Amino acid sequence: MTLTSMGPDPSEKGDLGDQYNAFLDCEEVRDLSTLRGDVVIERDGKLMRPKRLPSNLFQFREGTGADRCVLDCITSLQNGADLLWIETEKPHIEQIAGMVDRIREVVPNAKLVYNNSPSFNWTLNFRQQVFDSWAYEGRDLSTYDRTKLMSADYDSTDLATEADERIRTFQKDASARAGIFHHLITLPTYHTAALSTDNLAKEYFGEAGMLGYVKGVQRQEIRQGIACVRHQNMSGSDIGDDHKEYFAGEAALKAGGAHNTMNQFAA
Repeated sequence: MTLTSMGPDPSEKGDLGDQYNAFLDCEEVRDLSTLRGDVVIERDGKLMRPKRLPSNLFQFREGTGADRCVLDCITSLQNGADLLWIETEKPHIEQIAGMVDRIREVVPNAKLVYNNSPSFNWTLNFRQQVFDSWAYEGRDLSTYDRTKLMSADYDSTDLATEADERIRTFQKDASARAGIFHHLITLPTYHTAALSTDNLAKEYFGEAGMLGYVKGVQRQEIRQGIACVRHQNMSGSDIGDDHKEYFAGEAALKAGGAHNTMNQFAA
């Protein structure tokens, strides 16, 4: 977050509001006649005007993101928070740990919740991390293009293999190094549903036809014991039948029965 709609109103020098105002990108006011309803703050004995963008938001100084995050986390923990949630620009263990180490200098038992977000390009990020670490070690990288490491052309390379191993152990390694107490992942079902639906559509309306669904979906549901293969049951048809039978007895028009399609999936 690099923008804010308002600045705090500090009561005294060094308080939380004053610390936060120190992050604002400001310019010194040398001529009071230039002020036109502007917000101004005092900084080191000088009158400063926070820079306001056309959107009317104030901008923080470049490079203060980690400092602001650390201050927010410490303040939250000191005022009742149990767990922290820190978002980073990429899934980089040392970047996360760099902030947590600073937080724990003040609050030693700080615990972090981290989002293993699908918003990250995990493949590219970790391949670039391996590339950078190999470059630091002086290894030959002449066969790699750092900007194109997402390409499937690199999938069978040693670099990709190491990157995948780092991804596989990310949760364990990040917990050990950065004190992550709980890993979560947002919207994984959204992405799996989108991918599987797109692939099914290509097969169903392509050469595979109905076999695209049967082989890729239904057959796997049955063999893996996935309950939703009986989708009528999952949608509540058995509850509805019980309700109908309670009130109508043998005259109940039930969705289920001896010849119901769901019975085809019985073990």
